[in-house]
Parts: sequence; structure tokens; C-alpha cells
Amino acid sequence: MSLSELMIDIPAEHEANVFGQFDTYAKKLERTFHVTLIARDGSTKIVGETGAAQKALRVMTQLLELSKRGNTITEQNVDYAISLVFEDQEEGIVDIDRELICHTLQGKPIKPKTLGQKKYVDAIRKDMITFGLGPAGTGKTYLAMAMAITAFKRNEVNRIILTRPAIEAGEKLGFLPGDLQSKIDPYLRPLYDALYEIMGADSFVKNSEKGLIEVAPLAYMRGRTLDNAFIILDEAQNTTPAQMKMFLTRIGFGSKVVITGDSTQKDLPSGTVSGLDVAVKVIKDLDGISICTLTSKDVVRHPLVQKIVKAYEEYEKKNTSRSRGNARRKRS
Repeated sequence: MSLSELMIDIPAEHEANVFGQFDTYAKKLERTFHVTLIARDGSTKIVGETGAAQKALRVMTQLLELSKRGNTITEQNVDYAISLVFEDQEEGIVDIDRELICHTLQGKPIKPKTLGQKKYVDAIRKDMITFGLGPAGTGKTYLAMAMAITAFKRNEVNRIILTRPAIEAGEKLGFLPGDLQSKIDPYLRPLYDALYEIMGADSFVKNSEKGLIEVAPLAYMRGRTLDNAFIILDEAQNTTPAQMKMFLTRIGFGSKVVITGDSTQKDLPSGTVSGLDVAVKVIKDLDGISICTLTSKDVVRHPLVQKIVKAYEEYEKKNTSRSRGNARRKRS
């Protein structure tokens, strides 16, 4: 085993960002790659086995470039940069960071943060219909909303239509106070939240009053033809096959459609087939349609969320394998 000493210059103004509070990120790199980092006078020495030291250097170079671009480095950035280096991916987090979609009302840039998210954004740009499938926290809805608002502001579409099935998750609509709109609003709240953050409440209300932005339950889509619109169907795993067919046949000329869902989080009655599962099988080979599957690696919420998603995936795999084993034993 050959040892190497590699150097990287990290200017003082970027040191805290790259190393993390209390050197959290630096310590993570040391533990992950079994190297030692020695920072002195704006230079950092990486000491360790040659291959490991080179990988640590690649990660630190990416983090430094990210910092120079004005990004506040997060633990998710560090974890993802490490995973890309281990996978020997040619693209790094710096390449992903170049993909700016738009800014929030507060000026925060909205960009894809993983390769999966970048492919998802590219697919939305390229194709008429995009399916964004994956677990919670992968940015399926938020990135689609950002793309919709950007297209609307650039006059690429005349209006935005956001919809989701109003399926109860434990509570019945009738138990909630207020009129029908008040009962439905809680189910559409995640869509409102994203709109307010990116567009602002005043702009949303103004455009909503003009009918240029519409947030409605999926049932309201029946009988309509949607031309020159950016349409987002959220929580599509809760549609029935009939509802999904109805929605897909509403699409008119000049429209762009994004359908998001997570097949592991269905709220449909037991035994009901999901329209999302059926649609993916039916249209998977059609031109002009992309199916992007995001995974636990694309989760950009708190790192603990990523661990929770992964734990559930492993648990469900074990249960599936056990069920298949039991079925085989019964047949024999």
C-alpha cells in the first residue's frame, strides 16, 4: 500500500463552507476515505493511501468549486459528492449545479441536486409528457413546479394547471369544516406552498383570478381539453386506471405534462389497482414520453429522510422475497 500527500489550496473565505461547522465535513471525509486532512495557511494536505487520497481530493475540489459559485454547502452535497466519486461517475456535483431552473421570490436558486434530478429536468424540457416516479423528498413535484412557472413566465405556455386526486389518508372529507373548496384545499396545500415560494402569494392570486393558474382536484379535469398549458398531476399513485386514462386524453396542442407519484405510498382502497402503475406499463414505449425513476440517492431533504427511505426499501424487498418463497413452498 503506497501513501500519498496531496495538496489543495482553499482560500480562507471558503474554508468554513468546505470544511463545515466544527469541521464536520472534513471529519466525514477522513472517516469515509481513511485519510488525514491537515489545513495550514490556506493549503490543505491530504495524507493517505494513494487511491483514497485522490478520491478525497476529487470531493474537496468539487466542494470548493461549489463554494466559489456562491452555494452554501450542505451535508447532502457532501454525501452525494462522495457517492459519485465511489461510483466513478464522470459528472460531479459541479456539473449538476450548472443547471439553473429559476429563482425563488427570495432569490434562492432552484437547481437539480442529483444526477437523477438533472435527468428528470432534462426530460421535462425535451418531451411532451414526463413521469417522475420515486420516493418522498426527491423533488419530483417541486422541480416540476419550478419548470412550470419558468415556462409560464417565458410565455412558452398560456397557463398552469395543477391537479391531484383528493384521496383521504385516514380522514374523510366530510369530517373537515367548511364548504367544498375548504375541504379540498388541504389536499392541494403542497402545490400552493411551492407556488407561494417560487412565485409569491400576490402574483399567484392575481394570475389565479385571471384563470391563468388553476389548482384543482383531478375530478374537475373531466370533459376538458387542455391546450397551451403546463399541467402537473401530483400524487398520481392515488388515481384509478379510469382517472389516469381520462387525464391523459385531456392533453391538447402546445401542452407540457408532468405526472408525479410514488407507488409505495398509495392511499387507494385495498385491492384497487393504481392508474399510475397501469399507465407506466401501457405507454412506456411511446415516443414523446419519458419515464424518470428517482431513488433514495436522489432524496434532498434531511439526510435522515434518505436513511428512512432506504430502510423502507430494504424492508419491502425482504417482505417481497419472503412472500415469493412462501408461495413457492405452497405450490410444491
